[in-house]
Amino acid sequence: MKFVEKDSHITLEDYKLINKFPYKQYSRAEDPETGKRMYSVDGTKLPSVTTILGATKDQTSLDAWKKRVGEEQANKIKNEAATIGTEMHLVIEKYIRGEGYLNLSETGNKARKMAHTILKQLDGISEVWGNEISLAYSEKYAGATDLVAVYKDKPMIFDWKQTNKKKEERWIEDYYLQLAAYTLAHENMYGKLEGGKICMCSRNYEYQEFTLEGEKLKEYQEKWWERYQKYLSTMSENYSESSSSSSSQESSS
Repeated sequence: MKFVEKDSHITLEDYKLINKFPYKQYSRAEDPETGKRMYSVDGTKLPSVTTILGATKDQTSLDAWKKRVGEEQANKIKNEAATIGTEMHLVIEKYIRGEGYLNLSETGNKARKMAHTILKQLDGISEVWGNEISLAYSEKYAGATDLVAVYKDKPMIFDWKQTNKKKEERWIEDYYLQLAAYTLAHENMYGKLEGGKICMCSRNYEYQEFTLEGEKLKEYQEKWWERYQKYLSTMSENYSESSSSSSSQESSS
């Protein structure tokens, strides 16, 4: 994949779009009890990968940050990041599909430049199998991955990330777990992948790349199943507490 800029016009060249697998698109749903993201997969609602990670994550650092900056400011920062991230993803998706897209707002311009920063680093991609696709592990979980492609002769998952500032690897544990979950789902539904890449751009256009493959991939696949089991235990405990509370209220009345 080659990033080509000529006369202020940008295109991606030297790669093929291939319908390698019959990828599906699952609709998102919201759990009425928790408000968390679910996916409707063949008539069954499955928790999303991000929902599972969010429910099992140590919130200590996040809570301390919210307390430090204040709830209002924390929500503002979160919403700004979500807006820029969504826009950046859309720009990358459109370029890879060979479609035109231009948002001239301040947010749109920043997101587009961040997308360009990432796209300039993807010259190892020769084939694109899926762009913004849904994946699910039978009756367990589901999610949406940004790209499945052949990179330097290896089929891999790609995940685009935006960040306010550069990240240290120790801060992105959940990003690795996300990739691990998607590789397992892809193998369960379609075929084995050899790893994944997190391609990240900061607000000041610094690029970072983190790769998960080989023994490291196996390690995080095991860690993912541990988090999944923790999620099931957490949901079971919450259900038991809810049922107990309801029974107590009925007895009192």
